[in-house]
Amino acid sequence: MEGGCDCREIRYRMTSKPMFVHCCHCRWCQRESGASFALNAMIEADRVELLHGVPEAINTPSNSGKGQKIVRCPKCKIALWSNYGGAGDKVRFVRVGTLDDPDQCPPDIHIFTSTKQPWVVLPPGTRAVAEYYKTAEEWPADSLARRKALLG
Repeated sequence: MEGGCDCREIRYRMTSKPMFVHCCHCRWCQRESGASFALNAMIEADRVELLHGVPEAINTPSNSGKGQKIVRCPKCKIALWSNYGGAGDKVRFVRVGTLDDPDQCPPDIHIFTSTKQPWVVLPPGTRAVAEYYKTAEEWPADSLARRKALLG
């Protein structure tokens, strides 16, 4: 899967499917994105190849207090992915909307739905939790193995 920014200065490729995709409805993500939620594909950093350009990393605060690094195009400033304090630079949270075909990464789960916008209606049967979840209970076995290999 390939993606990039609006001005096409930055292009990247994910060399495998992501480990897991979050649709986060927390107020922090709403404020940061300027939208009703953030849709992030979690993938090992070494599985994201930079094809063109040199993005810039901006350190910002996060709701967890551990901070995050948002990687943006230096020209159009589109956010391409984040690295959160917990996993550091090992895991990228790729902004699904920057993929050329974002339909390939639907959310595996909706999180922090206790603060989702009331007009966002999730279809019946959608995996959703009021706050966060236990990774071991939600992630598929192959993704858990990838996560363990990466983080130990």
